[in-house]
Amino acid sequence: MEKNLLVSASPHIRDHITTRRIMLDVVIALTPAALSGIYFFGWKAALLIAVCIVSCVVFEYIMVKIRKKPLSIGDCSAIVTGLLLALSLPPGLPVWMAILGCFIAIVVIKQLFGGIGYNFINPALGARVFMIISFAQAMTTWVEPGLDAVSSATPLAIMKQAEAGAVLPDMSDMLLGNIGGCIGETSVIALLIGAVWLLARTVITWHIPVFYLGSVALLTWMLGGEGVFNGNPLLHLVTGGLLLGAVYMATDYTTTPMTKKGSIIFAIGCGVVTSVIRLYGALPEGVSFAILFMNLLVPLIDRYTIPKNFGGAIKK
Repeated sequence: MEKNLLVSASPHIRDHITTRRIMLDVVIALTPAALSGIYFFGWKAALLIAVCIVSCVVFEYIMVKIRKKPLSIGDCSAIVTGLLLALSLPPGLPVWMAILGCFIAIVVIKQLFGGIGYNFINPALGARVFMIISFAQAMTTWVEPGLDAVSSATPLAIMKQAEAGAVLPDMSDMLLGNIGGCIGETSVIALLIGAVWLLARTVITWHIPVFYLGSVALLTWMLGGEGVFNGNPLLHLVTGGLLLGAVYMATDYTTTPMTKKGSIIFAIGCGVVTSVIRLYGALPEGVSFAILFMNLLVPLIDRYTIPKNFGGAIKK
């Protein structure tokens, strides 16, 4: 008896998880950090968050119309980009600079390279690095929580002895977010709550955050103090944008390796570059540059870590 077989293109196994659901989970995970930033830094933080989200959505809409592509605002990826960018900005940044950053993220980095899934670097990180290079003073001017004044230094700057006589804040303040810094990077507790949500929802896996944070902890413990193994890794873990970068930016699907082995290599590379910049570089922080640098190496990592197809032809 002859039977007709229907053959269709892959994928043959489908899941109910959609891009929109993933992005909404990320928004939910980032909400505690956003609320914490608004609580400590006030209306300026709320304004920047709103401006960045609206700007990214508007730029996405305009570019999709210009490129004559299906409307993609509904996938919420532009909202995530705007929220991530806003949380990595100082609360006192002028609004027009934030809008320019959104333009770089959506128009230049995301849409000009084909839209979601085709960008070669994380859009929010790429925009932030552009802004650090272009507006160095504005991007490194910090506001003291609860006051409309410039703080003396961030904890990372104090650890690098950028400010003579400055004293590190209490550990409780660093865990809660009652310190100077970017809007969404100061509250360790809020970022950890979001990380638990993403892990529980299987939006991310533990490999990149754990190996990234572990690499930074090991290297700062080894090389961060006088002599060897005299550093304070805990301070490096709870200060700066390390948690925000390791959990929410280094885990971006498009700009990270496809395999677990590749993800581990990627994460360790991020940790090494971050530690080198923090300990020996001119800047006190190195998370953005580290992740961006490793984003560029992802194709090379994938080339040597993706297993060969079973039964594939041998290259001559």
